[in-house]
Amino acid sequence: MDRPHALAVLQRLHAAQNAMYGGGDVAPMRELLCEDIVWTIPGHNAIAGEYRGIDAVLDYFARRREIAGGTFQLHPGDVLVGEGDHVAALVDGSACIDGVEHRWSTVGLYRLRGARIAECRLLAFDQAAFDAVWG
Repeated sequence: MDRPHALAVLQRLHAAQNAMYGGGDVAPMRELLCEDIVWTIPGHNAIAGEYRGIDAVLDYFARRREIAGGTFQLHPGDVLVGEGDHVAALVDGSACIDGVEHRWSTVGLYRLRGARIAECRLLAFDQAAFDAVWG
């Protein structure tokens, strides 16, 4: 994977997500996701599951925004690329849910198809804490 390409795709994704999570339109996300996307969130919480297809993933994003009351933001960190179409990105998250400030760390394992996201598997560094935030 070409590192500058991977960085550009993920920067566009995270910027669009932050705009949408802050109350912006969900529609711009559609341009960044493959129609057959698979987005997997592990754990035992209100957002856990496997979301298949662009409409299901966009609905998941909208639900996450609703739970966080428009306060959810991503704080991207380092990106790791290798051979093939896979990329790993360290990303912290923050949100105020039910009046409580939360922050957590994850790694997103992405599969890119051109300039779009074909798959994301999110892994929380502390799954129990992540479950508590999104419970």
